[in-house]
Amino acid sequence: MELGSSIGPCFKSANPPVLLISKNTNLTLRRRSQRFSFRVSAVSYKEFAESALEETRKRLVLEPSPLQERYSSMTALDGKTQLQMLAFKSPKIRLLRSMAIENETMQVFDFAGFMEPEYDTPIFCANFFTSSNTNIVVLDLNPLHQLTDQTDYQDKYYKKIMSIHHKYDEIFPWGGKLTGESIKFFSPLVMWTRFSSSQEKHKALFSAFLEYYQAWLEITIQVKEEMEPSQVRANREAQHKYLTWRAQKDPGHVLLRKLVGEAKAKELLRDFLFNGVNEMGTKTFVDYFPEYQTEDGTVNDKRSIIGKSFETRPWDSNGLFIG
Repeated sequence: MELGSSIGPCFKSANPPVLLISKNTNLTLRRRSQRFSFRVSAVSYKEFAESALEETRKRLVLEPSPLQERYSSMTALDGKTQLQMLAFKSPKIRLLRSMAIENETMQVFDFAGFMEPEYDTPIFCANFFTSSNTNIVVLDLNPLHQLTDQTDYQDKYYKKIMSIHHKYDEIFPWGGKLTGESIKFFSPLVMWTRFSSSQEKHKALFSAFLEYYQAWLEITIQVKEEMEPSQVRANREAQHKYLTWRAQKDPGHVLLRKLVGEAKAKELLRDFLFNGVNEMGTKTFVDYFPEYQTEDGTVNDKRSIIGKSFETRPWDSNGLFIG
């Protein structure tokens, strides 16, 4: 199917500011804390999730996922860091979930949407990390099917929404080296960036998040159910492959292990963040990615062992991969 001629403008949130800063807040360096120029507590990623869910409820019927009862909140081993989780579903959306991690020195936001296998739409992906002196952002509609294999898939879902990337590419430039092993899971729409915190940047990030999410939501509403069994199987395996990769290689594993221990970190990765890895297929990581198998049969967990790294954006303005 071809999508409509336009996705539509970014919707307006009732509470657009995301920086909770009073007029008396001093963001400049002070002599007693020369290392810090920004209060992490000034950022609230909860508003991102709340605004996305509010917009979704205007368009779709959402109901709590069974995961919500099992995973709602958690306190880390330090007794201070809080992990807050939300999980929903709809007739088309298999899982719409978020995780927010917050303490005095950092905030982490992980928001994703996964479709039922009867639909081949992209996977919504937002991963934000904020500390006192830096922000790391990945925002994308991850392709379900790799674009190098299916150019018609790129035309179907990305061609008419590339303007969203162009709107933000100056304020959020390419964030530097991106591993070649990861690039196949990103689309030409991806926002991969690093920046120092400011009210302007966080407001722009809030706007970008909502606009990317609105584009994804519109796609999910327009998409028609796939009736061909072979294509449904292909969609299921493609999503399982994606989940298997993320559960094994996600860089957030290191942070989760530090916060809640290895056993709980693996549980959160496989049962919540990338739920479906145990249910949607039986293939293992090395079945999909045999190049990562070591001589003793285990998985090589080192990052960027395959392919080149990309210091600059590897797509042109039209979304064509130029390497």
